[in-house]
Amino acid sequence: MRRIRAAAAGAVTVSLLTAVTACGGGSSTGGGSNDSPKTLTYWASNQGASIEVDKKVLQPELDKFEKQSGIKVKVEVVPWSDLLNRILTATTSGQGPDVLNIGNTWSASLQATGALLPWDANNFAKIGGKDRFVDSALGSTGAQGKDPAAVPLYSMAYALYYNKRMFADAGLAKPPATWDELIADGKKLSKGGKWGLGAEGSNPSENIHHAFVFAKQHGADFFTADGKPDFTSDGTVAAVKQYVDLMAKDKIIAPGNAEYAQNQSVSDFAKGKNAMLLWQSASANLKSQGMSDDAYGIAPVPVQSGTPGTGTNVNSMVAGINLAVFKNTHNLDGATKFVKFMTSDAEQKVLNTAYSSIPPVKTAQTDATFNTPANAVLKDTLAKSAAALPQVADESQFETTVGTAIKSLFAEAAAGRAVTTDSVKAELEKAQQQMPAK
Repeated sequence: MRRIRAAAAGAVTVSLLTAVTACGGGSSTGGGSNDSPKTLTYWASNQGASIEVDKKVLQPELDKFEKQSGIKVKVEVVPWSDLLNRILTATTSGQGPDVLNIGNTWSASLQATGALLPWDANNFAKIGGKDRFVDSALGSTGAQGKDPAAVPLYSMAYALYYNKRMFADAGLAKPPATWDELIADGKKLSKGGKWGLGAEGSNPSENIHHAFVFAKQHGADFFTADGKPDFTSDGTVAAVKQYVDLMAKDKIIAPGNAEYAQNQSVSDFAKGKNAMLLWQSASANLKSQGMSDDAYGIAPVPVQSGTPGTGTNVNSMVAGINLAVFKNTHNLDGATKFVKFMTSDAEQKVLNTAYSSIPPVKTAQTDATFNTPANAVLKDTLAKSAAALPQVADESQFETTVGTAIKSLFAEAAAGRAVTTDSVKAELEKAQQQMPAK
């Protein structure tokens, strides 16, 4: 999900989601209307290097939609640090936007509130049909067996971005393919005030994305098959420790990165302060910060050994942004038209080019625009070695509680204190205790 997603405070998120689940949605009427057919409100997530960049990308497209439909769209670009709690508050109050972006990992959690319009066969038919979208993107639109809670808008995958000049200066001829290689390379690159790898240690969602991948590579999951939290298995503990150890033991991440949460690691990479970056579809962000395309290379995220693939060779979560409609919108027809517009081939090309993401619409994805070497790595990852985060109702609480536990572990590492198997397990036990009782 997201270009950068910092989930909100755990207690607030858990209490709000409990409330909305209990009330079954934010609409007093239980459905939308067409009382305001000429206007729409739209909450867009912050996808670019800044909110101003997003406004410059989106406004011409919204103007185009208004010219075509006669419907004016009032857009607000919401920072990732605020977005989840803003949405949850809206579901309880019923005072939300008509259309909104959601991180695809939140789909099942927000679906459980009952506040979002279900995308059944009839609604999909209004935007051209469900089969327009690629399977990997549809897999992160809600709980299995239920109508999707949202429609895929942008697809992304993690990749390893590496600074070509810094690698050459260190005598490194190619990017690392395994974590052992990444650590060895990172130590050669961490000198003279520069560091091998960047991270966002204070961003709970970013922490979760990496911990999830490491867990898959250790043959573990954070939830059991029936959807119960399982945060303290040997595999999950080893996964979290391996990630935090990149700072704590291997010392290839700057201690100051423990406080990063808002694109700082991307900026550091663009400025040559870090030689490597693990990020979702970063090209447009890097370009906006003055880094030329030929200054860096893109490679698959490392695995424990061998090559990326399924099972223990998963090297990315299925990242992306979905477009949802509040069920109690006062412009149901207009909201549906807007979703159709945003997922049209033409708009998919414009928007995904702007954000260096991959269109989740099949016909748009085949456009020559998305057949660049950079996109080849992302498309190959999405097709062959990415896995969806758990599509369970408690997913958003999981991101907050475990992501915050990892944030605490990074803080310990930054302070020079040891991060042990026992201390990792203790943090994960506390996180599991904060999850709703089953």
